[in-house]
Amino acid sequence: MAAKKFPNAPVHPERVCWGCDLYCLAKDMRCGNGSDRTPHPVELFGEDWAQWGAQAPEEAAGGEPTVTDPSAS
Repeated sequence: MAAKKFPNAPVHPERVCWGCDLYCLAKDMRCGNGSDRTPHPVELFGEDWAQWGAQAPEEAAGGEPTVTDPSAS
């Protein structure tokens, strides 16, 4: 079975545990991932969480990568 697609902007992220592919309700966690639910990245890092970091698409990160040419000075 394939993993469920991870939503970028869920409507009520506080209602779900995001710690595994089960996406259980916060009050009914089945995986034993801990006693507290795992928050969604939007709760931790804000609405633009998917647009930064190592996994960010190049366009969202600001377009073309900046390359410094030492001989261009």
